[in-house]
Amino acid sequence: MTAAVRSLPRGVVTRYAIGSIGTGGFATLPGLVLVFYLTDTLGVTALVAGLVVTAAKVWDVVIDPWIGERSDRALARTGTRRTWMLVGAVALPAGFVLTFAVPAGLAPAASGVWVFLAFLATATAFSLFQVPYIALPAELTPDYDARTRLLTWRVVVLSAAILLFGAGGPILRRSGGDDEYVGYLVMAVVAGLAIGAGLFVASFTAPRGVPAATGGGRRSIRAGYVEGLGALRRSASFRALLAAFVLQGLATGMMLAGANYVAVWVLESEDALTFLFVALIAPAILCAPLWGRVARRIGKERGFAVASALFAIAALTLVGMLWAPGPWVYVPVAVAGAAYAGMQSLPMAMLPDVISHDARAHGIGRAGSFGGVWTAGETAGMALGATLLTIVLAATGYLESTGAADVVQSPTAVAGIVVSFSIVPAALVGASLLALRRYPLRRSDIEADAAAETAVR
Repeated sequence: MTAAVRSLPRGVVTRYAIGSIGTGGFATLPGLVLVFYLTDTLGVTALVAGLVVTAAKVWDVVIDPWIGERSDRALARTGTRRTWMLVGAVALPAGFVLTFAVPAGLAPAASGVWVFLAFLATATAFSLFQVPYIALPAELTPDYDARTRLLTWRVVVLSAAILLFGAGGPILRRSGGDDEYVGYLVMAVVAGLAIGAGLFVASFTAPRGVPAATGGGRRSIRAGYVEGLGALRRSASFRALLAAFVLQGLATGMMLAGANYVAVWVLESEDALTFLFVALIAPAILCAPLWGRVARRIGKERGFAVASALFAIAALTLVGMLWAPGPWVYVPVAVAGAAYAGMQSLPMAMLPDVISHDARAHGIGRAGSFGGVWTAGETAGMALGATLLTIVLAATGYLESTGAADVVQSPTAVAGIVVSFSIVPAALVGASLLALRRYPLRRSDIEADAAAETAVR
């Protein structure tokens, strides 16, 4: 077992982890500021802002399974998934900058259309990278613990990236002073270049091998979705793991989008946003390796359940902000951050186990198709989390604003923000534990898969 773990070169682990600078930045910054940018700078109503973000993400969900199948075909035809990843890495920064480059004075309706189209292009570029990236661990090593190691270090970098972009993004945004339009543009340029650089480096993790097929001619777009649905239909392990991860994506997406509102309207300090992210992510960086040890001792699936339960309890505690908002909130946020590391690293380490087990059971390797459906589910969860927040905001009477205009939120609207940051996410994570109970794979299953693969070689 030790030899198998050491067979994964440190350089591969490092380059793969660097990709999370990009994935963490893209997952964090739009989720954190985009809805707020639409409602509190461009004057778009909360419900419409949620629809703008969700519509772009829905497109992502639609194309991800197709990209996954095409990535599998590219691997068979050329021996690598690298080309698709490089295209996404190069194209994403331009789309990201355009998303936050809405001219001052543009009407709210036109501003919403601008953001929608630019973010649509950005999300497409991200999917070209992300889907093959998710597929790689199953192909880089067959070892149960080596996959945990690979994904653990990815989550360490991911957590650092969330901290960097989550805390640094708002600071860059304020660099424009009273001109919020300039501040958002500066933020987008710096962040876009950093995201693109992380994706570009990680693209070279994709191995180059001998093509396994000539490509077999052109295939219809429908074929991509057939492959993705086939992966879902035949793998009970995949269905259970994906359901749990999507529900948790809803919870974390809702909290991510709501953090800005909590800082401004509950804690009454824009600086509180930075403190919230430090409290959340610093423990995640420290605890990610610990969850790897937990997985080696009790199994990934049990470690994932423990992390999820801990997160749900911490989130539920935050409902106390309804009566006594104050610095105490950073304590349960820190506990949630420690749990979040396990909620990210362990299911991601379980996914390649699911993929390799399916390949052994059915005699086919469809890592790209699995990655496409996984990315679609993850994207949908995060996007719908932001949408769920905007529904609660609209229902509780949240007032949008334009530029630096001052508004006063009602107690009901503030209560809606708190509930969106505590009770609802806790309930969603609780539901994810019910889905996780149906996950059947254990260490012995994956070790048998690895032994069978070694025997074939």
